[in-house]
Amino acid sequence: MISLIPQSGLWLYVLIALVVLLLIQVFYYLFFYNQLGRYIKKRAKAASVEFTYPPFSIIICARNEGQNLLNNLPAVLQQDYPVPFQVVVVNDASEDNSAELLAQLKGQYDNLYFTTIPYDEKFKHGKKLALTIGIKAAKYEHLLFTDADCEPAGKYWLKYMAQGFTEGKDIVLGFGAYKKQNGFVNLWQRYDTFQIAVQYLSFALRGRAYMGVGRNMAYKKSLFEKAGGFRKHQYILSGDDDLFIRDAANKLNVAIVTEPASFTFSQPVKSFNEWMGQKSRHLTTSPLYKLNVKFLIGLEVMSRQLFWVIALLSVFLSTFALIFIGVIFIKLAVQILIQRRLVKRFGHTDLLLGGILLDLMLPFVTGMLFLGIKRQVKKNKWT
Repeated sequence: MISLIPQSGLWLYVLIALVVLLLIQVFYYLFFYNQLGRYIKKRAKAASVEFTYPPFSIIICARNEGQNLLNNLPAVLQQDYPVPFQVVVVNDASEDNSAELLAQLKGQYDNLYFTTIPYDEKFKHGKKLALTIGIKAAKYEHLLFTDADCEPAGKYWLKYMAQGFTEGKDIVLGFGAYKKQNGFVNLWQRYDTFQIAVQYLSFALRGRAYMGVGRNMAYKKSLFEKAGGFRKHQYILSGDDDLFIRDAANKLNVAIVTEPASFTFSQPVKSFNEWMGQKSRHLTTSPLYKLNVKFLIGLEVMSRQLFWVIALLSVFLSTFALIFIGVIFIKLAVQILIQRRLVKRFGHTDLLLGGILLDLMLPFVTGMLFLGIKRQVKKNKWT
């Protein structure tokens, strides 16, 4: 048995390094991700409590999204909600039939309000302007945000997201999933989205909220005004969701909602190149996160990358393959045990085993994209 473990030399130091990396990974799973699993279990057993539902303004910004508005907007307008709510759609310089479609829907739904930003070749702007106009047009204090290509999980989406505003919370973070389809690209995008959601929801539970997704998040209008809107990062076209959370969140004012009825579902990308373009745009805001958040996220990604590189090289190149296989087994056992409840909750059970390969590959691809993105974030597309 002793001969299975290196007693000295290079492979002993490699084993020590691998164990340190394993401990870092286990820390994230036990301290952050397991906390999310425990929260989900607690919520599942909790009895329903009395809750006074506030009126809501749901805000959607759309640019050339006529078909998506036709497909998804009625489900938003028809939410089963016990008190009044409005849906504010900002038609942002669209050149398709969005204006005509919204006018038709306005005749069918009294709770729909829409406004249009005219197209102007000389006036280039990002999504933040449209969002600001939508927020100013909202007549209610509580705001829920989604995108035109997002479909609510059901007619109680608004109701479940509203329940996050308990105990004085100002921000509610939800999950914006991508629809399941066949193919590796779809599996890749859904795993990436799942990993990101587990991370930002877990961090929020630990009082370190650093981002949300504009596909499904809510906050109070007064908080937006108190934070100065998007003024601190108005020079960047992206960041209307994560950078706003960076500025407005604190340890006490953020809630998360994980009930499946609270999810939204978007159409996935069709190619790997399309995913890379989308991912690159999202990564342009990450250098602007708070230093402690960048450290925590960076440490997780780097430790995962180094773990797999060292572990796999050690298995194939050393004479102590069994001990290195054992370390890999411990890592995967912890990962599967904690992710088991999470993938079930988020409706991604196929990612439990399929995600093992992606867990190895994703940080490398993301790292390369991060190194390759242009620092001139003003060149980002409207997202």
